[in-house]
Amino acid sequence: MTVQSCVKIRNEWDIVAARQMGRNVAKDLGFGTVDQARITTAISELARNIYLYAGAGQICIEEMNEYGKIGLRVIATDDGPGIADIRQVMEDGFSTSGGLGAGLPGVKRLMDSFSIDSESGQGTTINAVKWVR
Repeated sequence: MTVQSCVKIRNEWDIVAARQMGRNVAKDLGFGTVDQARITTAISELARNIYLYAGAGQICIEEMNEYGKIGLRVIATDDGPGIADIRQVMEDGFSTSGGLGAGLPGVKRLMDSFSIDSESGQGTTINAVKWVR
């Protein structure tokens, strides 16, 4: 059975709440402190993107147990404008907000698997998974 917890993202305090939820679940699942920090950073980037680009959405955390492996899935969803060019946003250094451009490529590097489903005018869903080592 998969346990899922979600935080709606509407303001900056919700980003903090999503980070804390992710850290707590990661700790409970047995992730070490380094991987807890990786997961928390990934959640922070995803939640901030929702807040900045879509205005609102949610971050959900699923506990996973597949073939005896324990993991955590982060699902970031929004009904925003969507990502027009996924290839471009996955390039290191690309930013539309004036930031460092490490957001989504950074999330991909921090997690074990990463996928984006986005349609112009329909919103975006990002799945990122980390497995306990």
